[in-house]
Amino acid sequence: MAVSKSTLSIVFIVLGGLAVLFGTVLVFVGPIIIDDQIVKNVEINPSNGLSYTMWKDIPVPFFMSVYFFHIVNPNEILNGEKPTVVQRGPYVYRENRWKDNITFHDNHTVSYREYRQYFFEESMSVGDESDVVTIPNMLVLGASVMMENMPLPVLLLLSTAFKSFNEGPFLTKPVGELMWGYDSKLVDFLNKYLPGMLPTSGKFGLFAEFNNSNTGQFTVFTGQDDIRKVHMVDSWNGLKSVDYWRSEQCNQINGTAGQMWPPFMTKESTMPFYSPDACRSMELVYQRPGVSRGIPVFRFVAPKTLFANGTDYPPNEGFCPCRQSGLLNVSTCRHNSPVFISRPHFFEADPVLLDTVNGLSPNEEEHGLFIDIHPETGVPMNVSIRLQLNLLIKRVFGISETGKIAEVVMPMIWFEESGYIDGPVLNTFRTNLVVLPMVMEYMQYSFIGLGLAGILGAVMLYLSDKKAMKKTSFSLSQGVSTNYLYMHIQKQRLQ
Repeated sequence: MAVSKSTLSIVFIVLGGLAVLFGTVLVFVGPIIIDDQIVKNVEINPSNGLSYTMWKDIPVPFFMSVYFFHIVNPNEILNGEKPTVVQRGPYVYRENRWKDNITFHDNHTVSYREYRQYFFEESMSVGDESDVVTIPNMLVLGASVMMENMPLPVLLLLSTAFKSFNEGPFLTKPVGELMWGYDSKLVDFLNKYLPGMLPTSGKFGLFAEFNNSNTGQFTVFTGQDDIRKVHMVDSWNGLKSVDYWRSEQCNQINGTAGQMWPPFMTKESTMPFYSPDACRSMELVYQRPGVSRGIPVFRFVAPKTLFANGTDYPPNEGFCPCRQSGLLNVSTCRHNSPVFISRPHFFEADPVLLDTVNGLSPNEEEHGLFIDIHPETGVPMNVSIRLQLNLLIKRVFGISETGKIAEVVMPMIWFEESGYIDGPVLNTFRTNLVVLPMVMEYMQYSFIGLGLAGILGAVMLYLSDKKAMKKTSFSLSQGVSTNYLYMHIQKQRLQ
């Protein structure tokens, strides 16, 4: 039996209405479902296989690239002339990080220690660890500045010690020894007669205390009771704040441990984190949207005020005593050694600093600091943290090794810690957090579109059927009228 167009139109209207209803429900319910899945996957929970593994073992490539500022005119510097440096590097190290001593607590926090190891990657480097470079001798020039206010006999004794151990104002050594340590009788002497002055009792090197070490005990929130607090630091080494700085605000331990952040970030969000190496909390700000390996991201960068001095940016007054903007004095947490942190090549620092050293050329592409983060999950997709280590050097009366050195904040090295999500982890991340939400979004609008098309088709089918019925009715009425007229004429003729 043939189905009438009216019946078909009713069927299409019902099916179309259901499709529109289902699509509309997905519009409102879909994001809730996706957000709920994100919340379940980003909280620190051993039952969340992928995200917990990423948090615990960091299964992504991570590298540290080190650049040395090789001094080309050491004798002229001793005579008071401006230093001239040439950048050497990068010397690249693969960085392994993992968390251990993981303990979950009843207040929805977890404690852990993160360990790190470095392995030289010659294929990614411009040379070998046997390359020889010349940099300031921290043991001589650093100790001289530290001791400059001591009585003259003490300074003369220190200068005599330098001569006895053949320690000059500059070091010319292989990269590997400068990085990870070299034997020094002067180190043994200082540790014996001035205990606590140096950070190590063994070999002395710029990164000697970093390899095979941990960053202290972090206690962070798991997010199981409040996802807005996930990864945020509750304490570091049992402390809620440090005592390195001169104000309560500057001593606060804020933000995360610098690896992941709470989800659902916006352009108004900031990225605070605590860095044990810099001894302070820092905060990145939104710069622009972008795409990293097919995944939408927000780029966050360091603001110009990050290392500004207290004059240019009053909230930073607590980090003083300050010099020019662009320098962070970390002597209070580095055994009082005259060490300063800055951006590479004094990027975004006071231009005066560039006039004190020849050979620097800052630019954002090579020296900018950024993190590309997936805003919905708070997971960094691409990271590049770039910082520079500087030493204050100058003439100290009574210590002949300092010669006539003009006072200058001398760049020694700068380094970049970089990492990105790639391989199977990236594919899984893209499938679960990009492809599936995109499919759901397409589905909801497809259902709405098909539903509206079905309803429109039903209306057109109904109108077409109604028009056909009117045409048939008109034809029948015309036929009846013609028959009636014909019968009337025949009747007239018979009469």
